[in-house]
Amino acid sequence: MKQTEVYILSGFLGSGKTTLLKKLLKAEKESGRKVAVLMNELGKVSIDSDEVNDDVPLKELLGGCICCTIQDKLEAQLQELLITHQPDCIYIETTGAAHPVETLDAVLSPLFATQLHVKGILTVVDGRLWLERRTYSPQIQQLISEQIRHADLIVINKSDELSEGEKILITTGIQSLNEKAIVILTTYSNVSIKQIQSLSYEKKPHLNKSHVENDLKLSTFVYSFSKAVDLDAFENFLQALPDTIYRIKGYVKFSSTSFPYLFQFSYGMPIYIKEEMNMPLNLVFIGENILWDEISSKLEELEKKQV
Repeated sequence: MKQTEVYILSGFLGSGKTTLLKKLLKAEKESGRKVAVLMNELGKVSIDSDEVNDDVPLKELLGGCICCTIQDKLEAQLQELLITHQPDCIYIETTGAAHPVETLDAVLSPLFATQLHVKGILTVVDGRLWLERRTYSPQIQQLISEQIRHADLIVINKSDELSEGEKILITTGIQSLNEKAIVILTTYSNVSIKQIQSLSYEKKPHLNKSHVENDLKLSTFVYSFSKAVDLDAFENFLQALPDTIYRIKGYVKFSSTSFPYLFQFSYGMPIYIKEEMNMPLNLVFIGENILWDEISSKLEELEKKQV
């Protein structure tokens, strides 16, 4: 089954996300790939959608942030893009207030998560803003740090406004927060499309465990159940999970029930909501430094315990 690549553009307000998006769309078009865009604005009027050419399928989410207030709208828009346009890749430009973990959680609906391949989170940082970040509220400072910490590629933008000493200071500070990400100093969001498309962790089965763990960043995993499982055994599985599994959501069917439950797991707290119809038994995980093969093996064991 064809999977559509997904790239999430993150970064604080005015950092240069839309400029980067325009350049990536131009490069994608030149390479002949089918691209779609989903843009999120906090306001009720789109500011940046005019920057996207008419021949590129575009969905807009206005009046809220996709990672909190309008997740249901995001799901509908993504599904329409997948069904109607069947793109090779989708670029999602988030608001400056979006948190990377929450955004991933919003994007990966259990209904179509198997059709998506999240290639990476691109965070654009205004170099001058980073130097002056201490003048902002603690909440904004924390958000900017989180956008950097969970990125796969970090673009330090507007570097023409920085001295050589400031460039070193910014790069060192950012790499101390996220030593695994690719960090690029640039002006006008000039980033090679090859650098973008080379993102994503590829399994290297011959490497030792510790090396594999070092290579992993924030990542996602989808498990599809073939049948019902025992509720107590599932609860035991949850209790043994690493603390760095941040989110789980999807549909799980238990041996004692006719229909599956909508299951959500956040900050260690599980929530079960009974469904009244059969749903795809997909479970979507988001975590950091997780060996997903081990999680998959434990879930397979759960299924084998059933008669």
